[in-house]
Amino acid sequence: MNKFSIIWFFFFIFTCQVLSRGAASRGHGDDTAFWKKRARESRNAAIQNYKSNPYDVASFVNHRIHKTKNYKHSRRVLSSEACNATNPIDKCWRCKSNWAENRQRLADCVIGFGHSTTGGKGGRIYVVNDSSDASLIDPKPGTLRHAVIQPEPLWIIFKKDMNIKLSQELIMAGNKTIDGRGANVHITGGSGFTLQFISNVIIHGIHIHDIKPANGGMIRDSTTHYGFRTKSDGDGISIIGASNIWIDHLSMARCADGLIDAVSHSTAITISNSYYTEHDHVMLFGASEMSPEDSLMQVTLAFNHFGPHLVQRMPRVRFGFAHVVNNDYTKWEMFAIAGTCHPTILSQGNHYVAPDNNNTKQVTRRDYTPESEWKKWVWKSQGDVFENGAFFVESGDANYRFALGSSDMVPPKSGQFAVDMAKYAGALSCVPGKPC
Repeated sequence: MNKFSIIWFFFFIFTCQVLSRGAASRGHGDDTAFWKKRARESRNAAIQNYKSNPYDVASFVNHRIHKTKNYKHSRRVLSSEACNATNPIDKCWRCKSNWAENRQRLADCVIGFGHSTTGGKGGRIYVVNDSSDASLIDPKPGTLRHAVIQPEPLWIIFKKDMNIKLSQELIMAGNKTIDGRGANVHITGGSGFTLQFISNVIIHGIHIHDIKPANGGMIRDSTTHYGFRTKSDGDGISIIGASNIWIDHLSMARCADGLIDAVSHSTAITISNSYYTEHDHVMLFGASEMSPEDSLMQVTLAFNHFGPHLVQRMPRVRFGFAHVVNNDYTKWEMFAIAGTCHPTILSQGNHYVAPDNNNTKQVTRRDYTPESEWKKWVWKSQGDVFENGAFFVESGDANYRFALGSSDMVPPKSGQFAVDMAKYAGALSCVPGKPC
């Protein structure tokens, strides 16, 4: 990114983006200055985390995948202790029977654009033992809301199985890991998660479904601040101006708006090993055609299973860069991947099974843009496998070379392996003392 671009991003975001939902909130007095400071800090983090050559990151992901063997039993455990690790993220931790005693090892396992995410690593373990969400300004200790607003790094786990109905959006502070392993945790029937102007968050091993819009109101977002929030959209996870985010092994369905939306210069994101079903607008990366700051956005989608009864946006991208690698797509209803505003899409080693409808076989869709324009966008398919008539419409120079420093880009592992690599997508049933 050149100097002019950076200055322009600063100007545009400062004058416009701080007027977002959070920036318009009011707590004890007019706290616009509070949100402007948060927005400025998040912009700095986004610029620092932006990769000027994203193909280096994509190439390293492919390198790690090629090094991983698809196997069902680890050499280090007894044959009675099955270890079903089929991709490099899972291989990093799932075959270890002591995962519950060494939970924070998980933070060493992320790959892709979110590879620097550590979440709450180094912090203490916080045990959620209360599923209630009654107080939004003075959250009860032991609740999830109380955990996520603390100022220090925390590794948040759950004492028991829980259904948590959030009465309003859960606004998180940075440097947190939400780790659902060892419990069956459902966020359902209420609001979802909001990651706004923060960095360094891991969300792992929980179910998020049937999320509803909420009317807003006074909500605490840290131990030192609360403010008035306008109505939330009903996203499962809303990422706003956040960086270094890793979402892994989630099961998501039936949210009022998107399952996962990332907007407002969010970047350095990896979304992996998750299962999605029964939803319309699945993922949106990029707020609108009026938000060119989303050119900073860089997202890795890896080892996910986009299951049945999904309609569209897996993902839809504006301006940014999406590396879509070794995912399993099962019969979308309209299209799988879409974009506007010249995003870059690198589809590698995915398994695309088209729906039976002859009118919706195409994986890709360019919205509201004439072919004379979108044919210039770099959308490439490499190593993908297509079934039931699926096809990917490429664009950009046919001889386009992915620029790297001194070597060619590592090719992807074929899409014929994507089903195995995404086989264990979704929240897992992990038992302490055994490989997961």
